[in-house]
Amino acid sequence: MRFHILGLPHTQTTREYSACAFTQKVRLLCKMLHDRGHEVIHYGVEGSNPECSENVVVVHYDKWAKLHKAYDWKTAGFVMGRDNPVYWKFVENAVAEIGKRQQPGDFLLCAFGLDHKPVADELPGLIVVESGIGYEHTFAKHRVFESYAWMHLHYGMERKILESSFYDAVIPNYFDLADYPFQSQKGDYFIFLGRPTPLKGLHVADAVCRELGAKLYVAGQGALPPGIQATHLGVLSIEERAKWVGGARALFAPTLYIEPFGTVTIEAGLYGTPVITTDAGAFTETVIHGKTGFRCRTHEQFVWAAKNIHTISPQYCRAFTETNFSLERVGAMYEEYFQGLVALYDTREGKGWYSANPTRTNLDWLRRNT
Repeated sequence: MRFHILGLPHTQTTREYSACAFTQKVRLLCKMLHDRGHEVIHYGVEGSNPECSENVVVVHYDKWAKLHKAYDWKTAGFVMGRDNPVYWKFVENAVAEIGKRQQPGDFLLCAFGLDHKPVADELPGLIVVESGIGYEHTFAKHRVFESYAWMHLHYGMERKILESSFYDAVIPNYFDLADYPFQSQKGDYFIFLGRPTPLKGLHVADAVCRELGAKLYVAGQGALPPGIQATHLGVLSIEERAKWVGGARALFAPTLYIEPFGTVTIEAGLYGTPVITTDAGAFTETVIHGKTGFRCRTHEQFVWAAKNIHTISPQYCRAFTETNFSLERVGAMYEEYFQGLVALYDTREGKGWYSANPTRTNLDWLRRNT
């Protein structure tokens, strides 16, 4: 199979931008599909270095840097959206470069929702897939959601109750195990990894740690809100996360909105660090209550979870996340999904949804290991 994969206009597809979940999804999606033997063509800002068959520059560094090096993204966040010339240069050049390379049956993978839509709109001959939906507004005919909670939320918003959706799918985020060394020995502190905003529930973690007299470290873009009694580490590199998250007693992720996935909870589990989360959204699928962490609904429950987090086995946290969210495991799920779309669009057979697969021996792509 051949895949055209769009990078993001506001970052380079590199390890440096570890604070941008979508950038990392693009980087690892390229690696995952390329490692499986597919032809992968990445389109992004000059300086991007994903593992792929061809890396096509659609915005030169000098033009990109005039905007995106003029501010500190680690403290101010990213400048995103359609109100700048870099974005439209990205769109224009991506359309042109993909147009030179596209072949019948090729896929266009869009990881950034509506900001990738103008490219897809100009390339009707490709099979367009939104490859990892963790955002609110979608556009493509074929969609991969990060969790069932998030897919069903979308169906509710769309009033899509009495319609079939056979070519949507739920495939979780994916992780390179080499980036997450297991650590069985934990320090005497808790950590919060993410934007320090009220909706991420930082005040919940702060209140628990205050009551327990425990240390709380916060890592992520932006400054700490007034009144939060924690130590701010700023944005951590992938290597720094291994030290701080891997050494924590637990990671707090008390997100107040419906969490589409919660990447940080899987990262923590790969280090062998248990998590303490709210009891909603994707956490109901990714946090095995009492086994990889605790899901809570009241302050008292959060306090109890923090006091008893030592009962969670770091070895089990690692085993669960490693077997369910590695590039190899999730890559097999994408393989199954894309093969279904290939059959749907195969004009030679013309059977579409009814296409046979005489080589099938299992349906393990939906199996969850616990």
